[in-house]
Amino acid sequence: MSSDTTTAQEALTFSDLGLSPKVLSAVTDAGYTQPTPIQAGAIPHALLGKDVLGIAQTGTGKTASFVLPMLTRLEKGRARARMPRTLILEPTRELAAQVEENFIKYGKNHKLNIALLIGGVSFDEQDKKLERGADVLIATPGRLLDHRERGKLLLNGVEILVIDEADRMLDMGFIPDIERICEMIPFTRQTLFFSATMPPEITKLTEKFLHAPVRVEVSKAASAATNIIQRLVKSGSKPWDKRETLRNLIKAEDAELKNAIIFCNRKVEVSELFRSLLKYDFDAGALHGDMDQRARMQMLANFRDGKLRYLVASDVAARGLDIPDVSHVFNYDVPIHAEDYVHRIGRTGRAGRSGKSFTIATMSDTKYIDAIERLIGTEIEWHDGDLSTVVASEGEDDAPRRGKGAPRRAGRKDDDRKDRGERKDGGERKKGGERRARHSEEDAPAVAAQQHEQSNAAETPVADVVERRARKDAIRSENTERKSSDRNERAPERGDTRPQRGDNNRPGRQRHQEDNDATVGFGDDMPAFMRIVAKV
Repeated sequence: MSSDTTTAQEALTFSDLGLSPKVLSAVTDAGYTQPTPIQAGAIPHALLGKDVLGIAQTGTGKTASFVLPMLTRLEKGRARARMPRTLILEPTRELAAQVEENFIKYGKNHKLNIALLIGGVSFDEQDKKLERGADVLIATPGRLLDHRERGKLLLNGVEILVIDEADRMLDMGFIPDIERICEMIPFTRQTLFFSATMPPEITKLTEKFLHAPVRVEVSKAASAATNIIQRLVKSGSKPWDKRETLRNLIKAEDAELKNAIIFCNRKVEVSELFRSLLKYDFDAGALHGDMDQRARMQMLANFRDGKLRYLVASDVAARGLDIPDVSHVFNYDVPIHAEDYVHRIGRTGRAGRSGKSFTIATMSDTKYIDAIERLIGTEIEWHDGDLSTVVASEGEDDAPRRGKGAPRRAGRKDDDRKDRGERKDGGERKKGGERRARHSEEDAPAVAAQQHEQSNAAETPVADVVERRARKDAIRSENTERKSSDRNERAPERGDTRPQRGDNNRPGRQRHQEDNDATVGFGDDMPAFMRIVAKV
């Protein structure tokens, strides 16, 4: 882009884009005067009813680029029951709820009915909103199709279709649902299509459902914002090593850290890291897909309002969540999909602010880091040396268990032992080759109780211990005799003809009790004439 074009865009205001006075008033009240590049490029074409393909990195104002022209066009006409006028598809509940907030903020001068169809909310409550008629319908694909199959929704009145975060739709497997929904909507609709990246599958989708779209691309696809400082941080591969690395990073950045989102790849890692941070007195919350909708929204609200300083989250929070003043992003896990890296670090450095991103990397993450660097087209600097300095320690971690008599590996820190739930004094192993279980973080109360019982046992007088042992031995002996007698008594009742243990009538014992009846070597089969000779 030339300098003259850049200067012209900077001189643009929202009043130059053709928005209605009601919308301009709401935008001014919100404190905005100049549009972002994606807004300046998309809004004029959207107002003319053209299909728009918008490509821009996260945090550049894509939501307002379709909300504002939709509000202007919706000032004329009214919705009918079960037949929404516009449809906005979002990949997650949080994004859908955020878009609803934008319509409420910028549409305060309009009398529009807004319906939000997402999971975790009662069907009956959503049906009531559809019955009143929805000017704006915001939905996730799964819940939308549920209402359609129940006969509560008709899509043949949709005038404007918005597909937001299309690449995230692809990652979550929603593309078949998107294709079904597009076939239910009139061919004459206007389609606004927004995505941060353009993989081949998304390109095919745009070719199928967009008609002569205006392409608005304000940055290279899958690029990271230049105002974000990106660093890689080396770590051992064990969970306690990564947790210690994260704690050290947070402490080192404490002076500049206002709040931070910490991303994990899996929901179970979100829960484990959340508990670990709480144990070390960090003001943290958790956000993942298994939480109910009310808890997720409350957690986001607390983080947005500053009641929580750290938010441990899965990739459910990586796309489009508008938390404008996040100072840091920590990738506890390197994302498996390189595109997710761009969206994660895009949670900081929003609206022109500066931000920092730290990604904790282990030896097994090398291929994922290479994929990320290829995608963003640049190498990420290391914070304090690269992974070559941890090769030796990784080799020890991957080695077989030490044999009997081998020395323990030294150099473990006390806070490492605390994080693993081990005893600080390294107590003795149990006799008989039993392995002592390594306690997880949540087992700490049980460990304390066990140590308390052991200390009480150590203070018990010796005489009491000897008396208890003697009493246990007597009870054990009595039980053994009772079981033996019971077996001998039950055998005749069962009609069991087999010789019982302790039965003196068994043939083997009878042979040894005869009065020198047998001759050595013949046993019970000695002939009669030899028996007579033996008696003589």
